[in-house]
Amino acid sequence: MQWHLKSKTKKTGKKLNKHAKKFRMQKGRDYLPAKVGKGKVKEKRVMGGSSKFIVLSAETANVLNKGKYQKSKILGVSDNPANSQFVRRNIVTKGAIINTELGTARVTSRPGQTGVINAVFTSVWTYKYIVPINHNEDRDS
Repeated sequence: MQWHLKSKTKKTGKKLNKHAKKFRMQKGRDYLPAKVGKGKVKEKRVMGGSSKFIVLSAETANVLNKGKYQKSKILGVSDNPANSQFVRRNIVTKGAIINTELGTARVTSRPGQTGVINAVFTSVWTYKYIVPINHNEDRDS
């Protein structure tokens, strides 16, 4: 668990006095990874009495196909820019490239916040080989 509090020191290193006590709303929560497997979702109460749904494991993803979402079985994680170890452990995060029965897709939802895995079709290597365009090359100096 992590607390979301102000720093105890200034930039210079001077210690600051405690301005208030800790409140429940300042508590963070531990990271619960969404894995590929039999579907399991946990409900968490949040501020205001609302609730968030945390995916602990999922076997299906909602993949956007020609303007409509189709439910597709997740076969595995093929790439994850968040952490290369997540591929080996089959952990799904936002931006992860997953293999589904319909094809390769990129996850667009946040499984730890929304409770579902939404994805769009993508080419596996699209985001790795994007070359930045230098607009100054065309101009005469």
